[in-house]
Amino acid sequence: MLRPEMSSSSPSVPVVSSSSAGARSQGPRYSFGFRETSGSRSSAPAFSAPTPPGTSGAAGDQSSSSSLPRLPPSAGPARGSFFGNKRSYAENTFASNFTFGTSSSSVRDSNYPQMLKTPLSVGNLQGSGYKSWTPQVGYSATSSSAVSAHSSSVIVAVVEGRGLARGEIGMASIDLKSPQIILSQFADNTTYAKVITKLKILSPLEIIMSNTACVVGNSTKLFTLITENFKNVNFTTIQRKYFNETKGLEYIEQLCIAEFSTVLMEVQSKYYCLAAVAALLKYVEFIQNSVYAPKSLKICFQGSEQTAMIDSSSAQNLELLINNQDCRNNHTLFGVLNYTKTPGGSRRLRSNILEPLVDIETINMRLDCVQELLHDEELFFGLQSVISRFLDTEQLLSVLIQIPKQDTIALKNCDTPLLRAYYGSLEDKRFGIILEKIKTVINDDARYMKGCLNMRTQKCYAVRSNINEFLDIARRTYTEIVDDIAGMISQLAEKYSLPLRTSFSSARGFFIQMTTDCTALPDDQLPSEFIKISKVKNSYSFTSADLIKMNERCQESLREIYHMTYMIVCKLLSEIYEHIHCLYKLSDTVSMLDMLLSFAHACTLSDYVRPEFTDTLAIKQGWHPILEKISVEKPVANNTYITEGSNFLIITGPNMSGKSTYLKQIALCQIMAQIGSYVPAEYSSFRIAEQIFTRISTDDDIETNSSTFMKEMKEIAYILHNANDKSLILIDELGRGTNTEEGIGICYAVCEHLLSLKAFTLFATHFLELCHIDVLYPNVENMHFEVQHVKNTSRNKEAILYTYKLSKGLTEEKNYGLKAAEVSSLPPSIVLDAKEITTQITRQILQNQKSTPEMERQRAVYHLATRLVQTARNSQLDADSLRTYLSNLKKKYEADFPKSEQVSGETEQ
Repeated sequence: MLRPEMSSSSPSVPVVSSSSAGARSQGPRYSFGFRETSGSRSSAPAFSAPTPPGTSGAAGDQSSSSSLPRLPPSAGPARGSFFGNKRSYAENTFASNFTFGTSSSSVRDSNYPQMLKTPLSVGNLQGSGYKSWTPQVGYSATSSSAVSAHSSSVIVAVVEGRGLARGEIGMASIDLKSPQIILSQFADNTTYAKVITKLKILSPLEIIMSNTACVVGNSTKLFTLITENFKNVNFTTIQRKYFNETKGLEYIEQLCIAEFSTVLMEVQSKYYCLAAVAALLKYVEFIQNSVYAPKSLKICFQGSEQTAMIDSSSAQNLELLINNQDCRNNHTLFGVLNYTKTPGGSRRLRSNILEPLVDIETINMRLDCVQELLHDEELFFGLQSVISRFLDTEQLLSVLIQIPKQDTIALKNCDTPLLRAYYGSLEDKRFGIILEKIKTVINDDARYMKGCLNMRTQKCYAVRSNINEFLDIARRTYTEIVDDIAGMISQLAEKYSLPLRTSFSSARGFFIQMTTDCTALPDDQLPSEFIKISKVKNSYSFTSADLIKMNERCQESLREIYHMTYMIVCKLLSEIYEHIHCLYKLSDTVSMLDMLLSFAHACTLSDYVRPEFTDTLAIKQGWHPILEKISVEKPVANNTYITEGSNFLIITGPNMSGKSTYLKQIALCQIMAQIGSYVPAEYSSFRIAEQIFTRISTDDDIETNSSTFMKEMKEIAYILHNANDKSLILIDELGRGTNTEEGIGICYAVCEHLLSLKAFTLFATHFLELCHIDVLYPNVENMHFEVQHVKNTSRNKEAILYTYKLSKGLTEEKNYGLKAAEVSSLPPSIVLDAKEITTQITRQILQNQKSTPEMERQRAVYHLATRLVQTARNSQLDADSLRTYLSNLKKKYEADFPKSEQVSGETEQ
């Protein structure tokens, strides 16, 4: 929580005085992007009460819906900088995060990083304007749409090691609306996929990097990739010296809440995330012109070891968060599962989808909770009702009066250990202490209300009477002035026999309105006493000299009320500090419960099943969750079976037969299972995937694919460099951007490399020649999508009926590309030549891929061995069922051997 630097109440805290302002005005005219004119701060007090919504003067016109005090002009540097419209977020978040305490970090560094405003927009760093940037003073760029495109208030600092440590990344992020810092440090390769993925999860408003990352003509690859991927985000570079790990550790020791102090043990040797947090906090102090109070922040370290990695390209291909056709609709995995009631729950769901869990115990604990919620209808609806009444619990510091402790009874009789643990955390006695302290100071009926005048009234009377005698006097004065204004306008209405009424706006204060015909006015004009007249149709707005004076008195009275109220509320918050940890626990508990309820809600709308976790990917009658939401009818369901012994599926079938949809379906089900959700299937078992990779074609147009061949190669190269034995890999239509021979060669080489891993791979292709790789590799299984041929009597031609059913073996559809060409306007002679050439090429390939009896025999032994190993690991069958299963396994093995012997005999003959 931020505290303003106040000379009146905190004399020990350094503040910007007239002398310091004057001294600084002699230096560079740009500092951190804020333009400081000479003497601009010299006459300003160190702190003044925030000018509330509804006041005129320096604050200007404000939205009537805002309930937060504005950052006063005197409390910060002069605006007019590279931040563009960021003023709104910097000011609004100030009010929701303020608190008290002293901190040595409040001392301003006179040599603080100096920034130069440049006209460049993000995404055009290599343009001619880039050369004019001076590296000694730093760089900043703001896209014109950056602020409007993001409702985020997250700032992220990113730093990379140098020399031998290149690829070691440190990150620190803070949401200005929720005083929590998240630290990360991890090793990344030259693609920086982890960095991009984590930044997409955080969805930052601003990214901070070292100025050494973007030296003219020699920008680092990380800087270039981040600016390319986040074109609507503000970028700021500051001097490298502020990325100081020693200072970062001091910040954490000073600011971290005692209950989270174990983070020190986690990050003591993680120098890059410590360096990032040092730069982040110093920068936030500057833009907010305030510092964080001691022991007030929740600081946690999040490594990448406990979550699966999904690169940004795969997240886009799978439409996890954004629909590729229309970014505004919710036909995404997030849209399928999002029935959350709170902003915190929605944020947690989003981050879980992008980074699924890999710890089976944690996943099963979540699944237990979802199961209990589904079985206990009273618990489900009761808890859903309670959750829906929570505000954004991560912003409770600005609305502490609404903590519904009494409603935790909804969880009292739960059986699941996790839900019982949540019940215990919500029964924390500190909630009662906080509530009691609030009730002694804040009126019970104080709440947010629409309308700037209503909000003004709420803020004036938020503090109870008899807390401060001077405050009570000031409020009585304010009430008298408002009554006098209403009385004066009534007298004017009687005096001129006009239908006058009192109105209010945040810009004008109280003014007079009237709706009437011009003919009702003497000489078609208003009396001369009225000034500043504006007219819209038959509605007049105006004021008078006396009313302007009364508004000024009203504003003066308000400033006194707000200042005294502010001091009382800040004192209240300082008393609550020692109990603040429970609010962070509340935030975590509510958001997690909200997400689990959302999973349960999604299950009630479809026949999802609880997944199991083994070393096998087995889905019985699974379907695509997003397609189900779009389609009128339920999508066609299919089976999937992948084990370590048969870990590579080659999937064939004509265009539009369902290959791409099926691949996406498998990935979406895997992600749903690993975040603790039920999945769309009759039965499902999953092996935990540490990484999920996709290379999915989004367009069947040959020209388009040709133009994206290099992108295709980059994506497959990324998979080959990063895949491991625990990966799930989905590849669709690889090699179609080049000629057939090269395409087949690339696909064959890629398949052989992936076959050397134990990764689960699904490879969809039109190159039927690849299907014969199973002769050499027994862990390859061929699958295909069936189609049916029906006669079109009207056109006397055959048509293809798509069944969308997946079956074993190769597709029987040969040369379906030629068939498509045949029904097109291609000349018959061309089609005939194409058929001949295709037949010759296929015959040559098949001759080189003939199976031998020894290969068949080895294949049979291999499959028996893998089935036995799988049974030993995962079987939960009773003795009789196990005996039956093993007997059937033996029969299948014996049936395979005569087949291979028969092949051997035929070969000898």
